[in-house]
Amino acid sequence: MAKKIGVDTAGTFTDCICVDDHGLSVAKVLSTPDNPARAVLQGLRQLCPDLTGVNIVHGSTVATNALLERKGARTALITTQGFEDVLEIGCQTRPDLYDPFPTKLPPLVPARLRFGVPERLDYDGAVIDALSDADIDAVLDRVQRSRAQSLAICLLHAYANPVHEERLGQAAARLGIPLSLSAHVLPEFREYERCSTTVVNAYLRPVMQHYLELLADELSGAHLSVMRSNGGIMSAERAHAESVHTVLSGPAGGVVGAFHIARELGYRRAITFDMGGTSTDVSLCDEQPRTTTETTVAGCPVKVPVIDIHTVGAGGGSLAYLDRGGALRVGPQSAGADPGPACYGKGQHLTVTDANLYLGRLHPDWFLGGQMKLDVARARATVERFARQLQRSPEETCEGILEVANVNMEGAIRVISVERGYDPREFLLISFGGAGGLHAADLARRLSMPEVLVPAHPGILSAFGMLISDYVQEYAQTVRLPAADFTPDRAEAAFHGLEARGRQAMLDEGVAPDDIHIDRFVDMCYVGQSFELVVPFGPAFVDDFHRRHELRYGYEDSARPTQVVNVRVRVTGPSGSAYEVVEEPVLRGDATDAKVDTLATYVDGRWQDAPVYDRQRLRPGDRLAGPALVAEYSATTVIPADFGARVDGRHNLILRAI
Repeated sequence: MAKKIGVDTAGTFTDCICVDDHGLSVAKVLSTPDNPARAVLQGLRQLCPDLTGVNIVHGSTVATNALLERKGARTALITTQGFEDVLEIGCQTRPDLYDPFPTKLPPLVPARLRFGVPERLDYDGAVIDALSDADIDAVLDRVQRSRAQSLAICLLHAYANPVHEERLGQAAARLGIPLSLSAHVLPEFREYERCSTTVVNAYLRPVMQHYLELLADELSGAHLSVMRSNGGIMSAERAHAESVHTVLSGPAGGVVGAFHIARELGYRRAITFDMGGTSTDVSLCDEQPRTTTETTVAGCPVKVPVIDIHTVGAGGGSLAYLDRGGALRVGPQSAGADPGPACYGKGQHLTVTDANLYLGRLHPDWFLGGQMKLDVARARATVERFARQLQRSPEETCEGILEVANVNMEGAIRVISVERGYDPREFLLISFGGAGGLHAADLARRLSMPEVLVPAHPGILSAFGMLISDYVQEYAQTVRLPAADFTPDRAEAAFHGLEARGRQAMLDEGVAPDDIHIDRFVDMCYVGQSFELVVPFGPAFVDDFHRRHELRYGYEDSARPTQVVNVRVRVTGPSGSAYEVVEEPVLRGDATDAKVDTLATYVDGRWQDAPVYDRQRLRPGDRLAGPALVAEYSATTVIPADFGARVDGRHNLILRAI
């Protein structure tokens, strides 16, 4: 087996996992926010000093952070004259409906860098006002004088006919800066979303290109791929041009890895729960990971396919504080990797990790497998100082912090399940991330979920998901036809061009023609609606739409006419990264040989001793009773007093309420 490494850069830790003929090996290092590449290279070389010939798949937060911090490239926008302010006007969506004084983030492209050009197409793509060579030269001269580092081109109705955008793109090549054409990035109707997505791509391209070229120079001889937000991977070269597809690449890897494990065990419905140092990501998988094209990142609509992930600012490093009304709050501010929680030895403020440590839910000598000792005295002093401010005992203070964090995470799971017509009691909860196992059982209890699965190496699972992901490309095109008129011939014509692009993309990635798989979808709505549902395309696609509409919104109207808005294809190809876990015989045991210590733990209002188990020493069939801690290199799992746990044949830890 060729050596392959998955790398996930998160806010607090950078995780690496390597698979080769000898099995799996892992590394976890503190992230370096000032230069993420430094931690990536440290983790890679810790696992494999010689990276020649190694395949590396990287999930990065570089694009996300550039958006959040507004540190992308100086970007110019060329659009149809009269529509220069579409990016600033936006749409009628108000995220804070009842806030009389909402604060709106400024657009990525300020007014001085938005340029209009005389031209016009109608909604079918017919030319109303032709674009002249003189107007092209004039607008490009203005762009050049603006000292823009990247250029977005988004003309009215270019999704229906890209002729004007492509002429501008060909002429703009002389500027020598990265170009992003909406007809290539997002050939779908809705001007604001298409413009925003194209601008985001242009804004991120120079940043991602610089970062990936820096990594490529340091990884000479290795093959670098990048995780996409839709759960697939792509080459680093393609990521240069399609940077918008990397904005949620890290969390996507976790969902892919978690559902892969669930499916191997026969589970088809699962909720993934990824709690790291900075945030918590949750996603619902029903037969497969769910995707969406309605995502907003840092106030910018991004209408490309992404795994449907809901994020809340609750992580191990989330800061506890009192708001202006004196109420206890936790997050979204985080201590991050530097200075980190107080128990890391540098932080000054109380975090969720410090609260867990104070209550005996973390063993100070077993963090990162003993490689990183936690500063108990510093954490204790920080807790006691905050408790005096809150006028509560230290134990009550820490329990309150964990309760607030749990409520935030419970709300996130309800958003993706109950609020969308799903009952969480029918799903498995898959817990991972460095802090997930500390809170998973508490969440399962609150939501009446039957079982919690904590996979092996839970703190590295996002990197594992990247390791096993396939190449994936998705393409869409607006058609806007009544469903009754979407005949087989019209469907074939609509899908043909997209499938040809997808096949070529897979061939460019080195996938054999016989290994390319294509799935067809249509975006549908009732006539008059302004939102769509994605439906697999097949003979009964209209009936399928009615069924999905009822599941999502609680009603359907079979007598009402429907419309096909967009056609969509998902093209996949194997990356040669299959990894099989050998199932071992399950022999009932009591985990006696895995017990390594006893730790005072605060449970149900009193301190009591709880056994600490080394997960590496647990064997299939071992059963554990709570309260107990299971410590391992990448995470710790808490088994509460009202839960029991067992180890299955693949070394997964399965928790269930007693």
